[in-house]
Amino acid sequence: METLLQDIRYGCRMLMKSPTFTAIAVITLALGIGANTALFSVINGVLLSPLPFPEPDKLITLHENKPNFEGGSVSYPNFRDWQKDNHTFSSMALSRTYAFSLTGIGEAEQVNADFVSSDFFTVLGIKPVIGRTFAQDEERVGAGPVALISAGLWQRKLSSAPDILGKNITLDARDYTIVGVIPASLHMNVPGFREADVYAPIGQWSNPLLLQRGAGLGFHGIARLKPGVTLQQAQADMDGVTRNLANAFPDADKGITAKLTPLKAMMIGNVRPLLLVLLAAVGFVLLIACVNVANLLLARSTSRTREFAVRAALGATRARVVRQLLTESILLALMGGGLGLFLAAWGTRAALGVLPAALPRAEQVGLDSHVLLFTAIISLLAGIVFGLTPAFKTARPDLHETLKQGGRGASGARSRTQSVFVVVEMALALVLLIGAGLTIRSLAKLWSINPGFSPHNVLTFGLSLPPSMMHAKPDAVRAAFRDFDERLAAVPGIQAVSQTWGAVPLGSDDEQLFWLEGQPKPANENDMNWAIDYMVEPDYLKAMGIPLRRGRFFAQQDNDHSPLVVVVDEMFAEKFFPGQDAVGKRIHLPSKKGQLAEIVGVVGHVKQWGLNTDEQQSLRAELYIPCMQMPDEFVAMTPSGSGVIVRAASVSGLLESIHRASVQMSSQQVIFGAQTMDSMIADSVASQRFSMILLVSFAVLALLLASVGIYGVISYVVGQRSHEIGIRMALGAEPRDILRLILGRGGKLAGLGVAVGLAAAFGLTRLMTSMLYGVGVTDPLTFSGVAVLLTLVALAACYIPARRATRVDPVVALRYE
Repeated sequence: METLLQDIRYGCRMLMKSPTFTAIAVITLALGIGANTALFSVINGVLLSPLPFPEPDKLITLHENKPNFEGGSVSYPNFRDWQKDNHTFSSMALSRTYAFSLTGIGEAEQVNADFVSSDFFTVLGIKPVIGRTFAQDEERVGAGPVALISAGLWQRKLSSAPDILGKNITLDARDYTIVGVIPASLHMNVPGFREADVYAPIGQWSNPLLLQRGAGLGFHGIARLKPGVTLQQAQADMDGVTRNLANAFPDADKGITAKLTPLKAMMIGNVRPLLLVLLAAVGFVLLIACVNVANLLLARSTSRTREFAVRAALGATRARVVRQLLTESILLALMGGGLGLFLAAWGTRAALGVLPAALPRAEQVGLDSHVLLFTAIISLLAGIVFGLTPAFKTARPDLHETLKQGGRGASGARSRTQSVFVVVEMALALVLLIGAGLTIRSLAKLWSINPGFSPHNVLTFGLSLPPSMMHAKPDAVRAAFRDFDERLAAVPGIQAVSQTWGAVPLGSDDEQLFWLEGQPKPANENDMNWAIDYMVEPDYLKAMGIPLRRGRFFAQQDNDHSPLVVVVDEMFAEKFFPGQDAVGKRIHLPSKKGQLAEIVGVVGHVKQWGLNTDEQQSLRAELYIPCMQMPDEFVAMTPSGSGVIVRAASVSGLLESIHRASVQMSSQQVIFGAQTMDSMIADSVASQRFSMILLVSFAVLALLLASVGIYGVISYVVGQRSHEIGIRMALGAEPRDILRLILGRGGKLAGLGVAVGLAAAFGLTRLMTSMLYGVGVTDPLTFSGVAVLLTLVALAACYIPARRATRVDPVVALRYE
């Protein structure tokens, strides 16, 4: 221990004697360690940390697989039978996202809500802050209205009043009795499950299809495995349950199976490959930083060769010298790690700020004890890695040559080692640059895709009618929506307005069943055809900028008193009427009790599922239905939340104008969830943009470090060859000859590094297949362009020391020698 402390004190003195060298080395390491720590904090929060629930590994999500659609919602009657008949789950629950209009407490607003079954919080292991959760009897249809509220809403709207239990809260013009308060930590970010302001029992949802076995209605299931039960055993059990239901209810459940997925896997989605690729990329940055510091240590060892030769002559063993040098390297690494932690804290916040929506479990990301331990380990490993080679090179000097006045010792071997390091740096930088180039080209391809509509200056938002309309007759509701449209159309700058009650491109989906005229009615709903369902008004096409291909779109006369009409997209027409004109054809709609609806127009296809994923989906046919022709029981559900699409000359200040027009109609009318279609498209490519930003950042950092590395080596070479350069110039060499000589050395190193990097990139970029769109993993343009760029940057870095070499004074160089 005494010897170790002595080494540490001596190492600190040596580092303080070379403040410039120490600062450069520490900053270089801080960049590499900080980038790795920041990304590890993301991976730790997203992939490694457990879910914030008791025994989270036992939580399983439940969905229905239909013959032509996987991972769909679960019908409520099926769920009740699953719950009753399974033998592998200790508890099972159901949830569906919703939104209530909250009135009577301050300004009216729309609050996020979930309809849940009575066991929902039991499955998750969540206990209320005060009060209780729902009783089983409160889940049934017709039970008294009760609600749970979140701790956030309790604090924000009710000042955390302790006597809140038993009091009422007005939701959609109906009083709900508050029975408990749920902690504000339900971070799930899974379809069907979200942190809500209000939770209500499923039976409170006044949807006439709730008890229909074939209607999924957006419900998603979650269950907790019994002790000792595996996922495979649970899947086999549920397969038996669904087979029995298919036999008992063939009309609704034929072909229906249960899909079981661990909750954590559902939450993480497909982000794992992206994060692992980014971790590999940032690991390359750390390697480059270590190589750079190793090069710095090798160059610095030139001035210390005589010191260690004297030590060896006085009896110091090779192990003793190596230990001293490793101590100094580890001190550098620890200082770099400390500074890297500050950079990581900033970098983590910056990464989350750039793209929070693209990252699941973002709330778990931070610098916790695991991240600190990772930083400490990686700092120590970095110190050992970059310290080993310089230590071994310096620890075995040629005593006779080194102790002679002017002897240069092992400078030739040291120069060769530095050259190897530069080649490695260049190769790693090239791989990162190619990865960044591929993501840039991929994102450019995505942005150039036509989504099927014109997103510019289009605003979408939700509308909740005043409480007086919540339980109004359907005709009154239709009149209220028409009145809202007219008021909005009168706002200066607005060009088109349309309600939308079904799917929203890139936002939410809704499906419609049908069968073609002239075909027998399918035996059950699962044998029917499916289409994406848009319920819209006449100005929808103008508002969205969707092209009309044939026929016409809806008109004002297409209302609840006129014959049923629909409009289809090109995919629908090609799939169901190949080689024919779809206009004039008719289809049966179960939602209209099997009535026939005439196809009056064909419009362009909209990429509903995303710019880069729409072609991969089996369900792409699109069907448009007039809002005003929807059944009365459906219209009765829309006052609490309808979608609105608006096209204007400019979206700047548009939302404020819409709010003013809405308040003039009623102060209890709520506008919520406003978003431009441009931002929705940006969100759809969020993960690609996130990966591009990080890869480009890492690649630029790698390029900078590699440039510094080759600059340092060429500078070292110039210093070591000053005598040779002086002789050459004394014998008549021109400055351009010297320039060519030095640049040639740098060019060879860069060329070799580029060659090695290209070979590595051909193999490693295949790991990025899932991250790319429209660009091959061995795209020739990217590979060649990046190789040329890196070579030019390397030559530019070599030019400064090469230029300095041309100014060597032969007399001074020879006298120095």
